[in-house]
Order: sequence, then C-alpha cells, then structure tokens
Amino acid sequence: MSLSGIFPIDKWEFTTQSVLNTLSEEDYHFLISRQGAQKYQKGEIIFKEGVVPSGIYFIHQGKIKKYKVDRSGREQIIYVANKGELIGYHAILAEERCPDSAATLEDSLVSFIPKEDFLTILDKSPLFARRLLKTLSHEFSVLANGISVISQRTATERLAIALIVLREKFKDEGSGEQEIILNISRMDLANLAGIAQENVIRLLKEFKEEGILETDGRKIWIKDIKRLVKKSNYGQ
Repeated sequence: MSLSGIFPIDKWEFTTQSVLNTLSEEDYHFLISRQGAQKYQKGEIIFKEGVVPSGIYFIHQGKIKKYKVDRSGREQIIYVANKGELIGYHAILAEERCPDSAATLEDSLVSFIPKEDFLTILDKSPLFARRLLKTLSHEFSVLANGISVISQRTATERLAIALIVLREKFKDEGSGEQEIILNISRMDLANLAGIAQENVIRLLKEFKEEGILETDGRKIWIKDIKRLVKKSNYGQ
C-alpha cells in the first residue's frame, strides 16, 4: 500500500539518485562506471567522523547508515542511504572533516570516487551542481524534522516513524507491497528511533499483538501500514 495521502514521507526522505540522473552518459561513466566497486560486509565502517575526506562514495548494492556517536558511545543514526545514492559529499563541499560516520547495515557493494573527480564533474555540469544544492536543501529540512521528533515525540511515535521510513527504504527488495521485509537489528532500530533497545523490543511486541506487524528474528513485516501511521501520530 502506498503512503500517498496518509503519511508525508517526503518530509523524511531525500535521495541523490535524481542528482545523478542529470549527468550525461559520458560524465556518469567518468564519475561512477569506471570506478571499481569494493565489497563490504555487514557492519563494516565506510568512513569515520572527524577524518579528512579524500573522496565520496556511490552505493551499488546494500544500505549504509550515517550516524554520530555521543560521549557515552551510543550511536544516533541520522539517515539510511540506499543503493544508487552518493554519500560523503558534505565534507568535500564544505572543505571540512567528515561530520558523521558511515557503516553498512547489510552486505554492500560500494565505489570510492576521488575528490578530484567529483569536483571536476561539479564544475563541468551546472545542472548537476544545482540539483545537488536542491538535494542538500531538502536534506536539511529532513534532518531538522528528525531533530524535532527526537525532542518532542513519544517512544511509540518515534518507533512508528522509523518503521515507516525503513519500509520505504526496503521497498525495492520486496516482490510486492505485502512482501516488504525490514532486515535490521534491534540496536540499529533503537539508534534510528532515538530510544532504548529494550523499549524497541517491548513496542515491537505490542505492535505485533495488535496485528500491525510480524517478526522473525531480525526481520520485520509491516502488515497494517494505516494503523502504523496512526501510531506515529503524524498523518497528513
């Protein structure tokens, strides 16, 4: 079932895929196709907060979590990037150290794109630069929305929103709307929702008892998206 008309998913989603669609075949090959792809196992770190970046990354397969770590060592997942997306470009554009870390949520295939190649295409394609700026602007709105949820929403609402957003992320892996499987650890789900892991386990059990979802180990199936949206208290 589509979220259209029942949940404002655009307030929670941004993607760089449309940015890459603006490139000519030649520029796309220069930036993406000629780069070798590296396999990363689930849980491997792509880059760490505070390092000086030497390039950006393109996700061919898999999902990457972008996160920050607080003084107690707890992660706060900022965003989950999908296949077909670029990550790591913020620090290059700002000429700063990486503002966050990135690690795989599942086995992934990722290409490293040298800083010089990225800046070359940025200078060569004004349309690419404008579309990237538009994406960055929308990304800021999405992240600001996320901050407001962490500070103002209940644990139930946070988890419901996190599950709705993840459902969109895992959509392309299902054979149909009823087959969407969220494959994510309870710890990562807790870090995405900004709540304790024990609360995630308790709330998932409640959602399951209410017929909203089913679980099998790490896997989660959303059975009643309308009721989940109602739990989020964030309908349109």
